[in-house]
Amino acid sequence: MGRLKFLTGTAFLLLITNSLAVKVNAQEDSGGKFSVNADLFSSYVWRGSKLGNGPAFQPSVSFGSGGLTAGVWGSFDAGGYMEADPYISFSFPFGLSLGLTDYYMPDLSLFDISGETGSHGLELNFCFEKGNFSLSANCIVNEAGGAGSEGGDLYFQAGYAFKNISVFAGAGDGWHTTDGEFNLCNLGLEVLKEIQVTDRFSIPVTGQIVVNPESEKLFVVAGISF
Repeated sequence: MGRLKFLTGTAFLLLITNSLAVKVNAQEDSGGKFSVNADLFSSYVWRGSKLGNGPAFQPSVSFGSGGLTAGVWGSFDAGGYMEADPYISFSFPFGLSLGLTDYYMPDLSLFDISGETGSHGLELNFCFEKGNFSLSANCIVNEAGGAGSEGGDLYFQAGYAFKNISVFAGAGDGWHTTDGEFNLCNLGLEVLKEIQVTDRFSIPVTGQIVVNPESEKLFVVAGISF
């Protein structure tokens, strides 16, 4: 009986795996592509604020087809901080992209959408890129006490990328500043480098220096991508 259950379970698993493989291949053949990525950073610094404690593991799974991209990005650390953010965006050929990000904290109820204790902060994202220059505007559209959003929280950022170095400056209000008032909160320098391990394998490394004038904080962050 035990062997029969094992064989039945194995066959069922193979059937599911084969079915998923067929679906993935069909979608890839039609122009879609699944991606899986993972980053490990010394700490999680977001828009000039440090979130969580200690090193952060940041996985992501996404699907892209044409200008459309949808997926989930997360950040988890040993101190117990958890974040899992579903998102969707669409990019136009002339450099504009529009999107929606759901900032969700997995230690809170998935179905709590109330203003007092809600676990989802929904943000509209607008970004324009031209050459090496980028400009983004972001706006929280709801109040979610559990996620920490007040509704109407704004954040704007401008950046310029050189060959392996980029600079950026961001300002916001709401959950981006200590007093909720609009202020400059994110000045930074980012350096990209690849560590060559073998002739065919290298590890991308990212380093950042971030200054938050509003909270009077300085951060140094380094991370690797897989």
